[in-house]
Amino acid sequence: MVQVHVLGVALDAKQQHIVLLKPLFEELGESRVLPIWIGEQEATSILIAVSGVAAPRPLSHDLMKTLLEALDADVVQVEVERIDGGTFYAAVTLRGPNGTHLVDARPSDAIALAVRMDAPLFVSDEVLAEAAIPGSFIDQSGTDEDTEHELDEFKKFIEGVDPEDFKG
Repeated sequence: MVQVHVLGVALDAKQQHIVLLKPLFEELGESRVLPIWIGEQEATSILIAVSGVAAPRPLSHDLMKTLLEALDADVVQVEVERIDGGTFYAAVTLRGPNGTHLVDARPSDAIALAVRMDAPLFVSDEVLAEAAIPGSFIDQSGTDEDTEHELDEFKKFIEGVDPEDFKG
């Protein structure tokens, strides 16, 4: 297992969201980066957590964190364990009063929770060997101002949304 951190959240050429995981002790130009395609809501949740910004209302991952804290449980670590048919699989290790438990999870949910709980993230060597790309492929032209702009736009959307907007 290799410890990683969230390098960022990006869009691919088809405008699909990707979370980028980078090994902790590798320089960007010399390292590998693991792209994992995720949903828009999960991307937003991860972006908010990484940026340290609070959503106006708790998101699902904020609820998970609150529930774990209420049960006196911690996220020990998150592992992206394997790839099967192009699908990534992750596990969350929880520790609480009733012992340690390994919980199956989608990587996007596990990562969003780990970032909120300040838990370490790991990726198996096999997953990195199969799916990582050279770090030099990542465009680092985005700035903190771009991220802040995206968060501001999301906040405006959330503040103006009405539950009636989602009725079919």
